[in-house]
Amino acid sequence: MCSTTCRRWFTVVAVCAAALMSSAAVPGAVQQKQNGQPDDEVQVGEEAFNELKAKGEIVKSSPLYDVLTPIADAVAKTAQPYYNHPFKFYLVHEQDPNAFSVPGGNVYVTDSLLYFVKNTEQLSGTLCHEVSHTIHHDSMQLIEKERAIQRRALGAAILLGPTRAHILAIALFGKLRSLGYSREAESAADLTGSDVCAKAGYNPWGLVWLFQDFENAGLAQVPQILSDHPNNPNRVNALKHHFAENPAVFGSYSSDPKRAKAFELPKDTAEVFLR
Repeated sequence: MCSTTCRRWFTVVAVCAAALMSSAAVPGAVQQKQNGQPDDEVQVGEEAFNELKAKGEIVKSSPLYDVLTPIADAVAKTAQPYYNHPFKFYLVHEQDPNAFSVPGGNVYVTDSLLYFVKNTEQLSGTLCHEVSHTIHHDSMQLIEKERAIQRRALGAAILLGPTRAHILAIALFGKLRSLGYSREAESAADLTGSDVCAKAGYNPWGLVWLFQDFENAGLAQVPQILSDHPNNPNRVNALKHHFAENPAVFGSYSSDPKRAKAFELPKDTAEVFLR
């Protein structure tokens, strides 16, 4: 079951997809700039940002940025060559530890996640995983798949004009709220994320430790990083296999969480979080 963040994100995607559907289709997950207009991914990303901003959930200023930003900058610097829009990281205020990425390069981290992670490696692993979803265009592929299905279903309705098609598409795309990434997409993001972390100088075992801590925490809401298909043992085993197959990349990193770098929050952040 998707988390609250997941459901809200796919609500945003549903509206964006409906708007995109009323325009001429362009093959591929990324529609490049035409006539000075931003491509599909940028439009979806802007809609998501505006939705979060309108709800007052984006944290504009917080001491938590002091610990998030250095890690985010290192991850972004490493991942940027693989994506054609700049990565940007924002804190959002939520009670559940979570993180999610949207097309266009924005990555959102809940402030509560910074209170949940035990070490720097767990946070960096989360960020690396999320930028990997963006690099793989996973959200856009979901949109494209649903758009193609509904375009065929609507058929002649689209010929009635953009307003009519837009209204119909909004209703049909509402089911995107219940969608999550497939196991394959999550696993691919895990592996690419571990590569990004290692290249950025962060121990990729942090993602394994995070999965284990989520598993033991018994959270009421399933974090977006676990999607609808947690299956943590298989994902952990896949990561371990990936590490073992690439000793030149991962061999120098310890699997012992006791050797992790403790995650220290700025003073008085607990008071800020409770506001």
